[in-house]
Amino acid sequence: MIMDTGLSSFIKKLPLSYRKLKAIEEIGNEVYTLKFERKHEFLSGQVVAITTDLSIPPRLYSICSGTEEDEMAILFNVKHDGLLSPLLAQQKAGANLHVSAPFGAFLGDEEPAWWIASGTGVAPYRSMLRSGLHQHKKLIHGGRARDSFYFEQEMMAAFGDDYIRCCSQETGAGLYEGRLTKWIREQEVEKSGMKYYLCGSAEMVVEVRDILIGKGVDIDNIMAEIYF
Repeated sequence: MIMDTGLSSFIKKLPLSYRKLKAIEEIGNEVYTLKFERKHEFLSGQVVAITTDLSIPPRLYSICSGTEEDEMAILFNVKHDGLLSPLLAQQKAGANLHVSAPFGAFLGDEEPAWWIASGTGVAPYRSMLRSGLHQHKKLIHGGRARDSFYFEQEMMAAFGDDYIRCCSQETGAGLYEGRLTKWIREQEVEKSGMKYYLCGSAEMVVEVRDILIGKGVDIDNIMAEIYF
């Protein structure tokens, strides 16, 4: 998701409706999961627009819950220079949120794939996992610190050796020491019969896309979602 003028205008025009906040949990340093009432069907990988107040422009967040779960959840980190995320972090169960219907085309399927994420970009993959789409997948998650690997235990149980945690600033058992781009540069990749999903910062998405194309991966097999 790229926040350009057109997208910003589109988000502001989305119809929003009330959702009751069910729970909020801090799962990392100023990183939260937020669960709220579910009123729509959705596909894993889709997003919703959310705000706490109609006077504050909504932002897009990937859904991180499964398609069969009773509640809908998002993952977000607090950006202190932003208007919305500090307020989201202060919400209490029972509060009213303004939420759009789900939409988006960054969709999971049953085909073999690498799921590549930086930071909170792991959110849509958790939805895909919880929706039963994790077979024949490899998850590569990049983070700065040891506590950056959100949903770590869940991912370890699901993926085993196909869960790669790339840590750029700390070391630890089971971690690859270095950025995920370095790990990908070192790998042999399948040029056909494999999809590559990229979700996270614009810097990561652009760099990984270029690495994969340089290794011979067709751009049509690369799907990207940029977090802003």
